[in-house]
Amino acid sequence: MKEGIHPNYQECKVHCACGHTWTTRSTKKELNVEICSACHPFFTGKQKLVDTAGRVERFQKKYAKKAQATA
Repeated sequence: MKEGIHPNYQECKVHCACGHTWTTRSTKKELNVEICSACHPFFTGKQKLVDTAGRVERFQKKYAKKAQATA
């Protein structure tokens, strides 16, 4: 590995907008993020599936009829 070409890799404090803080390593001393795994809806289980124009129901009806016909 060549010397003098790599950035200084140091401990870094990460602050989320929700107040969650953790330590990692980065080339920067501090990072501020808007959303993290503690407040993101996908990771917290609060994600809502948005049904646009009844597409999910249409899909379920369509394939429920095929499943009944083959059974």
